[in-house]
Amino acid sequence: MSATELAPRFFLAAMVILLFCRLVSVGVSRLGQPPVVGEMIAGVLLGPSLLGLLAPGVEAALFPTALRPVLYVAGQVGLVTLMYQAGRELRPFLKRGLASTAAVVSGAGVLVPVALGVGLTLAVNGHIDIFVPGVSVGVSAAFVGVALAITAFPMLARIISERGLSGTRYGSLSLASGAVDDVVAWVLLAGVLSVASGHVWPILKAVGGVVVFAVVLVVVLRPLLAALQVSDATMTLVTLSVLFAAAWFTDEIGLYAVFGAFCVGTIMPVTPAVERITPTTNAVTWIFVPMFFTYSGLNTRFALLTEPRLLLFSLAAVVLAVVGKFGACWGAARLRGEPPGVALRVGALMNARGLMQLIALNIGLQAQLVSHGMFTALVLVALVTTTMTAPVLGWLDRRSVVVPATPAALSTVD
Repeated sequence: MSATELAPRFFLAAMVILLFCRLVSVGVSRLGQPPVVGEMIAGVLLGPSLLGLLAPGVEAALFPTALRPVLYVAGQVGLVTLMYQAGRELRPFLKRGLASTAAVVSGAGVLVPVALGVGLTLAVNGHIDIFVPGVSVGVSAAFVGVALAITAFPMLARIISERGLSGTRYGSLSLASGAVDDVVAWVLLAGVLSVASGHVWPILKAVGGVVVFAVVLVVVLRPLLAALQVSDATMTLVTLSVLFAAAWFTDEIGLYAVFGAFCVGTIMPVTPAVERITPTTNAVTWIFVPMFFTYSGLNTRFALLTEPRLLLFSLAAVVLAVVGKFGACWGAARLRGEPPGVALRVGALMNARGLMQLIALNIGLQAQLVSHGMFTALVLVALVTTTMTAPVLGWLDRRSVVVPATPAALSTVD
């Protein structure tokens, strides 16, 4: 399919994606879910799990194979601007002592789910046909463990922003913990890919790249951007150039573009010129993020869950994912002295996996480490753990209202 043929297909697909995502988002908002959850569900429904099942010809016409890479790239643009905004929102709320607590929470939120995911995969070896021929069981188990350890950092950021939680202790702590969590998880994923390929370069590139990126960002870019005095148009050009350069570099070293974008957001100076480009980044996010959800949905096949053993594996993965992430992050926050209400909310927010787990699964699928059965099972984990976030937060908010107004009770709604 030529470029001139792809252009009208893209515009048609974009229109359908935006309208359908909006429709589903409005529907789930009545159930207390944030719009981003509706976008994730809509992306799955536009794929073979629903549209492809009911009208395969319509799905093929709307989303031909040649169009899917275009949707992926467009989705990346949306994710990069979303994470840039998340980094800028987090910066004013970084408090003394937050970094050490975030490190402990994220450490627990990685180690425990990895262990549970590896254990589950080894336990079902030989009983369920979810393994790719030629891929060792150890590599498959490590991949599942890393997938369960990932937090949906962009989605977490969007949930926090949409619910107005950026200025709360648990909102800031969750964002910081989610950032560290996913950096570690993506380094681990690079390690899994290294083992699978038989080469050490991917993990060395990821670790070394993080060091180089941090030095350039803090020592070079931050002071230069702070000292820059230019027009609004020039500042927009500079900001977008730095943003896309950071996204390119972190993608090249295997840590994914969103982390570079987030880091740029945290170092951007607070100036009127920078503030005035916010409507532009908001518009880009709103238009392009749903396209990535659709791209992931096109690879999801829930019809596979009719196989009883695969369904049992999926349910077990959901349970262990919740216990490993929610429970571990809650426990780590309590050990660091956080109030019960803060610790519970951190656990609930960190438990959401949606977007980043979908990204990791697509990488595993493209690297031929993941079968379609395992892919679908882990997409279910992403959907369940993400959709449960809003109801749990709502329940905690209602519970905090009826607690007696003692100092300890008040601390739960920091």
